[in-house]
Amino acid sequence: KDIEFIRSYYYNKLELTRFSSSVGKYVGFTEYGVRNAEYWNKDASDLSAMKAQKEVYCLNHVQNKYNNVL
Repeated sequence: KDIEFIRSYYYNKLELTRFSSSVGKYVGFTEYGVRNAEYWNKDASDLSAMKAQKEVYCLNHVQNKYNNVL
């Protein structure tokens, strides 16, 4: 529950759009990013795939990463 999956899209060091597993959808930070977020949020299969990334990537690897840090 303490883990969050975030995928950000940048151009010229400016964050345009971000998907956050805690929000459950894309959020835009620029005019272009907002348009992309609206478009991507309409695709239910893409949203489901992004939501699944938390379990696939984060939860399956957290124990290995934690052990490496200790």
